[in-house]
Amino acid sequence: FDFCQAEGKKRPSENLGQVLFGERIEPSPYRFTFNKKETCKSVCTKTYDTTKPEDRQKLDFLKKSMLLNYQHHWIVDNMPVTWCYDVEDGQRFCNPGFPIGCYITEDGRPKDACVINSEFHEKDTFYIFNHVDIKIYYHVVENEALGARLVAAKLEPKSYKHTHADNPDCSGVPMDISNKASGEVKIAYTYSVTFHEEKSIRWASRWDYILESMPHTHIQWFSIMNSLVIVLFLSGMVAMIMLRTLHKDIARYNQMDSTEDAQEEFGWKLVHGDIFRPPRKGMLLSVFLGSGTQILIMTFVTLFFACLGFLSPANRGALMTCAVVLWVLLGTPAGYVAARFYKSFGGEKWKTNVLLTSFLCPGIVFADFFIMNLILWGEGSSAAIPFGTLVAILALWFCISVPLTFIGAYFGFKKNAIEHPVRTNQIPRQIPEQSFYTKPLPGIIMGGILPFGCIFIQLFFILNSIWSHQMYYMFGFLFLVFIILVITCSEATILLCYFHLCAEDYHWQWRSFLTSGFTAVYFLIYAIHYFFSKLQITGTASTILYFGYTMIMVLIFFLFTG
Repeated sequence: FDFCQAEGKKRPSENLGQVLFGERIEPSPYRFTFNKKETCKSVCTKTYDTTKPEDRQKLDFLKKSMLLNYQHHWIVDNMPVTWCYDVEDGQRFCNPGFPIGCYITEDGRPKDACVINSEFHEKDTFYIFNHVDIKIYYHVVENEALGARLVAAKLEPKSYKHTHADNPDCSGVPMDISNKASGEVKIAYTYSVTFHEEKSIRWASRWDYILESMPHTHIQWFSIMNSLVIVLFLSGMVAMIMLRTLHKDIARYNQMDSTEDAQEEFGWKLVHGDIFRPPRKGMLLSVFLGSGTQILIMTFVTLFFACLGFLSPANRGALMTCAVVLWVLLGTPAGYVAARFYKSFGGEKWKTNVLLTSFLCPGIVFADFFIMNLILWGEGSSAAIPFGTLVAILALWFCISVPLTFIGAYFGFKKNAIEHPVRTNQIPRQIPEQSFYTKPLPGIIMGGILPFGCIFIQLFFILNSIWSHQMYYMFGFLFLVFIILVITCSEATILLCYFHLCAEDYHWQWRSFLTSGFTAVYFLIYAIHYFFSKLQITGTASTILYFGYTMIMVLIFFLFTG
């Protein structure tokens, strides 16, 4: 971007989660000393000669970034420096970043941040925020050794055309760059710092002011009530079916004395000789079940820790690090579950099973991730993951996850296969003509709607936090929604499974996996809708990246819900 650079400072080190999320922290040329007030201190001056092609390119890049509303994100003492401004209804909104600049269109309409100042009125002009007023709030610690702690950092972006770049005075007209400007453009970057004592904020609660301005907790409660109603409805249905039909049937069985009554069986009792027939493609199903178990436990533990506050936004990258490490360590349950199911399906090729469990789903995710990384690397992006980290992830996968999967599979295959309560007939039964809603596809499509209805409001906030750089901190809500999602998925599947067993269709294994797994398809549709309605993404690389990462999330979500 060609802003001022810090000379000779080395970059702070990042943890795995930050590297995976592409958060790179750069040292800053803005120097502060505690309680030393600075006014209008110069940082550096950049000069662009538009007759030279390389200068012109840099200036065009700056203009493009202002047009797309790119933001600076600054950190002081691990606190995001926020820009707070008034929005409608007398509320204040604190943005953890501030824009590079803004643009006034050819018909004189101010875009994005240009509305903050009436002096920005030249048509077809860019205004760059080259001056910042930083206010740092501190809290003096009374009882310990003399010292103070920073509790908040706020800034106001300003735009000044400094008359003397080497001796700036921070007054006068805004720094405008006309779109058709030619000749020499000089941009001087300056800053002012003031320190204020703030007795009311404690150091422990210093993140609160950012969270207060975050959007709408009341929507959350509404969505949770909404989800709970769905869950109650489903539970009621399941309980009713279980109690009424099963109770009646069992009572009838107990009253039978003679065998001739037993001939008039109906519904699901007719398929008892076929219900445990191994499914087609049993290998793939068992592998999916293994990977799904791994993801389910990983999500549960990560969210549980996040609820307890270990993975708050203050620990940068902690969430992602925790998830990756857990996923690696949970190879054993994956291998065990896959082996148990595969053995109960009567499978013999156990080596293939173990290898697929450890390599199929992780391999797809890694390959997708690797391709995304190649694109980022080709674009010269700072979010590209260095080669060393890729090797580290591969080492985690091959040296820890794979051996653990093998151990799990060993125990899974050593145990006896799951005992079935009824024998399977030699000859498969013919499946009668199905009505529309007991056919496989309509059932699967209906099954995904209910779980998706429980999560889609949370999904909006999660997508915002990934793509629009808003903080996500509502882990309590998310944990609740997670539990509701698990219950809804299982209940919707039980219901639909019962319906098509009553219609004498005994291919239930794949169908039950796909019924709730279809939620992931709705997730994909929602992500596409979000892309077109919320994000102004231009450029092929960015679009490929968005959909590449979305596909990873969809796959993980598919395995998890299934």
